[in-house]
Amino acid sequence: MRAGPSQEDIRRHNLGALLRHVHLGGPISRAELTSKMGLNRSTIMALTSDLTAAGLVREELPRETGRAGRPSLVVRPESSRVYVFAFDVGPDRIAAARVGLGGVILDRREAARDRDRFDLDELTGTLAGFARQMRRKTRSDTVCVGAAAAVSGGVRKADGVVSFGPNLQADEVPFGEELARRLGLGLPVSVGNDANLAALAEHSRGVGVAVRDLIYLHGDVGIGGGIISGGHLVGGHDGYGGEIGHMVVNPGGRACGCGSHGCLEAEVGERTLLESAGRVADGRRGPDAVREVVEAADRGDIVAQEALSRVGDWLGLGVANLVNIFNPELVIFGGILREIYLGSAAQVRSQLALHAMAHQRERVRLRTSALGDSAPLVGAAELAFAHVLSDPLEVLARANA
Repeated sequence: MRAGPSQEDIRRHNLGALLRHVHLGGPISRAELTSKMGLNRSTIMALTSDLTAAGLVREELPRETGRAGRPSLVVRPESSRVYVFAFDVGPDRIAAARVGLGGVILDRREAARDRDRFDLDELTGTLAGFARQMRRKTRSDTVCVGAAAAVSGGVRKADGVVSFGPNLQADEVPFGEELARRLGLGLPVSVGNDANLAALAEHSRGVGVAVRDLIYLHGDVGIGGGIISGGHLVGGHDGYGGEIGHMVVNPGGRACGCGSHGCLEAEVGERTLLESAGRVADGRRGPDAVREVVEAADRGDIVAQEALSRVGDWLGLGVANLVNIFNPELVIFGGILREIYLGSAAQVRSQLALHAMAHQRERVRLRTSALGDSAPLVGAAELAFAHVLSDPLEVLARANA
């Protein structure tokens, strides 16, 4: 007969649940926590006292209550004291941030990168250098409790290795292990696909808050995706779930870097749009080049308009397939797909109306990312904080050891 959870297990779970409320929702009163968690006031008081003693939260009187009687103390995250390092590695840009408990970006660094080469030593050295610069600016009582990186590539769940990253020129790279070594913090670096982590960020802090079923589509050189189903990120057996960019929408269409033809990435990606708009000869590429095409179409450039229309049709067909399969409440466009969608929304919606089943499309909402280019970085921070939220006191004890 299997034994039930021990009192310590229950306490650990409740501490994590309370800290999650504060981390994701911001300052909250003890009374509200009592209601949300379904626990009595004395238990909430004991839990907040433990987290306060550990330096994870602080309690203070509310500024204004508007009510008679003794006010309920407000619990706030110790954002300036407890933090993680978050990193984002994209085809054209790398970024690092120090993110405080509660999701507050306290400091940030970024730099351009050459998309045509991948040098692990140089890349991890630069990111570790950014982290050291930010750490030197912290107070002596601050503590780093985790680190994570969002990478534009497939990440193997078992060991965090970037197993394929054609848009980074990376293959079977132990990125997390090497970055952890260069950081020298005694902490592992968790690694996730950038689109998956951006989906997590939009679900936690962006346009998808309180939405249990959503799809996030991310564009840079290629197309990626993240799927939240029932409130949980869909990762797949090996961690490669969400490779939406390699869904075939046009059999026999353009060649894709994955070896197939007619993938969503091949029909909608940056290169296709720029080629169709006659913008390849000048050598410009990247997000700014995509925005220029969208702006040109808005000004009446016929070639740019036709290019956007063609790309919008394929994007809409891809969205229709996803709506039929996953029945999401929300589809979010991020990265360069934000601009592409805004410039081709009519085509996307038209294809959705033609190819998505009526019951699925009737209530789906199409939106652009609320977090913009910061979405993968915010998602990486949430990945780094996951360990803290599962066992707050143990993680903090290890960090202070």
